[in-house]
Amino acid sequence: MSTTHVTTRIATLVKNMEEHGFAGMAVNAGPSLTYLTGLHFHLMERPVVFVFTPASPVTIILPELERAKLTGLPFPASVYPYGEDPGGWENIFKEALEAIGLSGAKIGVEPRQLRLLEYKLLRGACQDVQFTDGSSLVAGPRSIKDDDELLLMRQAVMIAEDALEETLLKVKIGVSEKEIASELFLQLIGHGSETSLPFSPIVAAGPNGANPHAKPSGRKLQEGDLLVIDWGASFGGYASDLTRTFGVGKLDAESEKIHHLVQRANEAGRLAGKPGVTCDFVDSTTRNVIEQGGYGQHFTHRTGHGIGMECHEEPYIRNENNQQLQAGMTYTIEPGIYLPGKNGVRIEDDVVVTLTGAESLSTMSRKIRYVGA
Repeated sequence: MSTTHVTTRIATLVKNMEEHGFAGMAVNAGPSLTYLTGLHFHLMERPVVFVFTPASPVTIILPELERAKLTGLPFPASVYPYGEDPGGWENIFKEALEAIGLSGAKIGVEPRQLRLLEYKLLRGACQDVQFTDGSSLVAGPRSIKDDDELLLMRQAVMIAEDALEETLLKVKIGVSEKEIASELFLQLIGHGSETSLPFSPIVAAGPNGANPHAKPSGRKLQEGDLLVIDWGASFGGYASDLTRTFGVGKLDAESEKIHHLVQRANEAGRLAGKPGVTCDFVDSTTRNVIEQGGYGQHFTHRTGHGIGMECHEEPYIRNENNQQLQAGMTYTIEPGIYLPGKNGVRIEDDVVVTLTGAESLSTMSRKIRYVGA
């Protein structure tokens, strides 16, 4: 990440804090911290917290063993390292936060990311501070991808599509879901994905495909199954998230029908996005196709979610979300129909909002494709 990226993103965060009355933002190890600083820390038993404020250098509290990562920081910082004795953590946090002078202030945190570990240390260091949800201060800017970010996402999509194409060569009747998932994992890494995938691939056939978040099992593919594969790659810290559903041998008429219906819904959802349109509108446009086809009760989840540094982030393409899409936003369109005890189908693409509409980053055919014969 360039120095320009880092300084611009921190400046945007500071501007957002000032506009919304926040005296600071405390961010712990995770995607937002990487987005803001270019630094990579993982959640572990030792807390890492950066406190951003409009008037002071960035306050950094981290274990001594991670201090080398701060070499050549492109922004001013006050660093408070600590050793291996957890008994000294409270004092370090108190020293760091007292130096900023946040008494009685409103400090933003990310509730989905901040653990009780960090919260208790922050709270103990400044008991009169109001900690409140500041997710939007970072999530808003993160949801708008620049050209560099989109290049990384396109690469993550290409890796995923190439890996699945190679995996499909080994898919046949009698092969288990676990075997397919294992092969897909190897192909993803072999085609250039980072080893930390956005999520473990979902491979679910027949009745298992009726569970949207099924885990690959030892069940072997059978004639007449719909085979749902939900997978993604990571590249440069950005994710892809795709789903395709295949026919195993000869399908019955209803399985072919629901596949075609989901395919149409996916297309409607992809075409619905453009600047100014609400997330709710995209969701309802997608959902209406399945409802009019008579299977509305079997589409049991939202149409999609934002994607970028996290597999699930803003914006969420769901009912009653009136957030307006903006150029540069990226999200999934993933309608599905799930028939308990029978079959399931889902077709998912990654989409970016352009100045005039929306473009699918993924290109793999969505038409029914037969495998395993």
